[in-house]
Amino acid sequence: MVAAAFAATVGIGVGIGVWASADDGRPARAARDDSAGAPRPAGATTDPPPGPTRSYPLSRAPRTIPAVRSHTPAHGPGWRPARGDRVVVADPALADEGRLIASELGLTYAGEKNDARPGDVRLALGGGRGANRESYTLTVRGGRVTITGPSDAGVFYGTRTLKQEVRGGGTAPEGVVRDEPAKPVRGLMLDIARKPFTAGWIEDRVRELGDLKFNELGLHFSDDQGFRIESSTHPEVVSANHLTKAQVRRIVALAASRHITVVPEIDSPGHLGAVLAAHPDLQLRSASGPAARGAVDISKGKAATVVDDLLKEYAGLFAPRAWHLGGDEYRPLTLSDPAATYPQLAAAARRKYGSGGTVADLTTGWLNDRARTVRAVGRTLRAWNDGFYRSSSVPPAKDLQVAYWTGKEIGARQPVEYLAAGRKVVNYNDEYLYYVLGQPQTFVYPTGQRIYEQWTPRVLRGSQAVPARYDGQILGGSLAVWCDLAGAQTQDQVAAGIRMPLRATIQKLWDPRRPGMTWAQFRGLADKVG
Repeated sequence: MVAAAFAATVGIGVGIGVWASADDGRPARAARDDSAGAPRPAGATTDPPPGPTRSYPLSRAPRTIPAVRSHTPAHGPGWRPARGDRVVVADPALADEGRLIASELGLTYAGEKNDARPGDVRLALGGGRGANRESYTLTVRGGRVTITGPSDAGVFYGTRTLKQEVRGGGTAPEGVVRDEPAKPVRGLMLDIARKPFTAGWIEDRVRELGDLKFNELGLHFSDDQGFRIESSTHPEVVSANHLTKAQVRRIVALAASRHITVVPEIDSPGHLGAVLAAHPDLQLRSASGPAARGAVDISKGKAATVVDDLLKEYAGLFAPRAWHLGGDEYRPLTLSDPAATYPQLAAAARRKYGSGGTVADLTTGWLNDRARTVRAVGRTLRAWNDGFYRSSSVPPAKDLQVAYWTGKEIGARQPVEYLAAGRKVVNYNDEYLYYVLGQPQTFVYPTGQRIYEQWTPRVLRGSQAVPARYDGQILGGSLAVWCDLAGAQTQDQVAAGIRMPLRATIQKLWDPRRPGMTWAQFRGLADKVG
């Protein structure tokens, strides 16, 4: 019986257990796990099994979302929070993590302490050389909890596991959890340009993302329908309903406390309708006169000046990590002969790149120039896959990550083409990860079940996975909320609609292997742990 229990100590478990008394006389609960196991992360070691005990059965792995990747069982009561228990830290850099988990579990934050008391939760930095910086080890032993990781982010994720253990079953099971994400990019993107969301709603999503171990929040805040963040360089482009910079700073600070990077996006040279409403002289027009909706005329130097002004301004508002440049759906390049329809673009391309210069060259050059603007302030750069034009003789900047979302554009390329060229890719697959309000065109609301049962980070386009040899170039993925028909749902309906897709997405980004639970079990677990 003990051998069988030991063999099933990894993966997701079912939280039932035996009540007993801990060493200090307080009641505790040893959690159990009735699910199949999963292999531990590379490099992990197996602790020797504890000696036999008459008091407690062998513990079972905790039930969390995402599931922990490894749990070494032990005999013991586990740990459950009690009034008067302390959270202590071994390093002042972990004070924020310590205060947060103490407040969430009703414990006392005691700061830096070297003594050990029954019931303590201790947070510490530590880990082997080369360890995943987001990894952590959570040890429950002797009536105490110790969470260690090579960075404060890893320790934070350990506290999220502890929080879910307590919320779901009341007790953190005896033993050792060793855990780490499979992918370094785990995100949610919000289109706040077409539909303004309140600052409070966005902050609630930040808290939700943090508890689920996401680490990115994308804000697409400029489009044809609106420009939604206060601006000092170009106040004329800002929509009446917008976020103030003070509100954005609070969102960014809250996200940072949850180890989430807020990734801004000012899409260009298309999707700039809100900017063009204030600068109609920059509107792209065809030779016969009609305007190209949302598109700036990139043959005009002032267009670049306005966009660069905005990019530089917001660089100081967001954390210096990542930036999304957009680059998708520029109207001229949806035509079979853009030079004939927009001769001014063709002429500008020839002036810049010689007699063979094309509209695709000019557009790629625009993207590279914006990348140069943002690169100067130390950002990692990303652009939509349809901003990388096959017909261009001008190569996109080498450091541009590909945000792969679709294969429906003219001249669409399979994801393997980007990967074979050495590009790093973030998965936004519109077949599974696009939540488009009102379900226009062929879009349907994604379901958590489809993501959970069918999708992995290697499924970049449609439902087919790219070869495993490219897995290391796929940085991760992001669920995306697009508000094409903004009135189709309220913001509360959006929150409810993305609840299970978010949970399914993080499960597959944390561990892309086949989950150990059925969808019904996973959904039931989500109702328990949040």
